[in-house]
Amino acid sequence: MIFSLQGTVQELTPTYAVINVQGVGYYVGISLMTSQTLTVNQQTVLFIQQIIREDAHLLFGFNTRSEKEMFNLLISVNGVGAVSALILLSTLSLDEIASGILSGNSALIQKAKGIGAKTAERIIVDLKDKVQKFSGPAENISSLVNNKIKDEALSALEVLGIPKRTSEKMADKILKQNPDLSVEELVKQILKNI
Repeated sequence: MIFSLQGTVQELTPTYAVINVQGVGYYVGISLMTSQTLTVNQQTVLFIQQIIREDAHLLFGFNTRSEKEMFNLLISVNGVGAVSALILLSTLSLDEIASGILSGNSALIQKAKGIGAKTAERIIVDLKDKVQKFSGPAENISSLVNNKIKDEALSALEVLGIPKRTSEKMADKILKQNPDLSVEELVKQILKNI
């Protein structure tokens, strides 16, 4: 079983990298999170999860052990394959995934393309007791509520045609000053400040 690969990044895309280890190129599936830490022609070490199927031997690489652990937890859920797990890791941070699972926020988990309501619920039920360590140490109920309010406000603003990237930083800034805002109030505040 391959545990890690140390070599040069020969090829890089948002979904896979080719790692050249002493003249042998290994095709490794990666998340966007890992992709952003790699640079072509630079040395790297990736933690590898090897999956052997009847028709293929697949390698998935991760920049951190934590990301690899989360990947393994996700693929342990019935109905979540390696590709779905990578998409989820590319869409949300480890902290967001853990917070979504711990707070039962199915809508947050469903933001990942290809994860429907039933799969999101299954992920929440199966992993609720296993993701505590991925959640930030200062995680508490009020910050979970703030995340939900922020997500709803950002969705509403997207419908109005305001890009999420534009409104997200503003939402964080406003919620830091006024953590008790409602969704409507937060939307109004963001609209005033854009």
